[in-house]
Amino acid sequence: MRTTVDIPMVNAWNEWDTLREMVVGSAAGAAFEPTEPGNRPQIRGRAKAPFPTGPKPAEAVARAEEELNGLTALLETQGVTVRRPAVHDFSQPVQTPHFEVENQYCAVCPRDVMITVGNEIVEAPMSRRARYFEYEPYRKLVYEYWEADSRVSWTVAPKPTMADDMYRQDFWEWPLEERHARMHASEFCITQNEIVFDAADMSRLGRDILVQESMTTNRAGIRWLKRTLEPKGFRVHPVHFPLDYFPSHIDCTFVPLRPGLILTNPDRPLRDDELPMFVNNGWKLIEAPEPMLSNDDMPDYCQSSKWLSMNVLSLSPDKVICEEQEKPLQDLLSSLGFEVLTVPFRNVFEYGGSLHCATWDIRRDGAKEDYFPSVSYQPVS
Repeated sequence: MRTTVDIPMVNAWNEWDTLREMVVGSAAGAAFEPTEPGNRPQIRGRAKAPFPTGPKPAEAVARAEEELNGLTALLETQGVTVRRPAVHDFSQPVQTPHFEVENQYCAVCPRDVMITVGNEIVEAPMSRRARYFEYEPYRKLVYEYWEADSRVSWTVAPKPTMADDMYRQDFWEWPLEERHARMHASEFCITQNEIVFDAADMSRLGRDILVQESMTTNRAGIRWLKRTLEPKGFRVHPVHFPLDYFPSHIDCTFVPLRPGLILTNPDRPLRDDELPMFVNNGWKLIEAPEPMLSNDDMPDYCQSSKWLSMNVLSLSPDKVICEEQEKPLQDLLSSLGFEVLTVPFRNVFEYGGSLHCATWDIRRDGAKEDYFPSVSYQPVS
């Protein structure tokens, strides 16, 4: 077994090995999400009220920063080195030859744009115009890791144009019946014209990587990941959750906690034909309890669902961090043998995520393992 000294500076093969270094996001400079072809933000309970534009209020930023700082402090008590993104003014507009948008978004959720796959940093192309330059707050850190250790590689996915034809402009007006019919064909707001994926639609389980096809990841994006990662010894598996009308990011739907155990969303079961991979390899799927907040009770400007409750952060195979108020989930995890740590995080919700979303693991112990030995796998071009 490799010692901590032998582990490359960038090293994460799964979601649960003992954590050594982590990037925690920041709300500094954050702005409200603009309306664009890939996104239609609404104020909860007030659908006819216009969604705010421009910078987030200083008080809202301060509340979120306090909780992000609290997570940082907790991680440091667990011996984790914590890094933070560079300050970025997200109130700036973006204009390219193909689109323009009035402002950007935030750096609260590094998980959406950056992912560590083994000893490689993969930078996702993103799916929304307001997030086109969201990699910038992390660029200095990436250079630092890449320069410091020759074992570290860095791969940047091709940037999509985000032109109008990359989106289904009428998606948001589809009646429920049409949405239900087309969702089973995985036809959402993005087309298949260009390579599109968010890193948060990926989940790492040793040599096997799950990728959710969603509103933020298309089949072209999955093909790019397969062609990029499979020659390096990985197996990339598309996964689908056909009862989710607006799928985006896998970490509130299907959450690996340790070898053989996955926390699942009872409202979003895995597609039947994709279940045998887990069942036949001895994995147990445990349903998450009902969250403490309903969808109607989520913060006014939050565009995520109540299932942010599932967005836990694993520190090791037997230690996990949960949001402070999610007592039913804490009790479930404790009954499964986990030591459960808690932090308040509700003020971060309106920035697009919770504990897992707001972090990017740089270094964990461990190496590439095969947790699915009975999988018969044929790479697809």
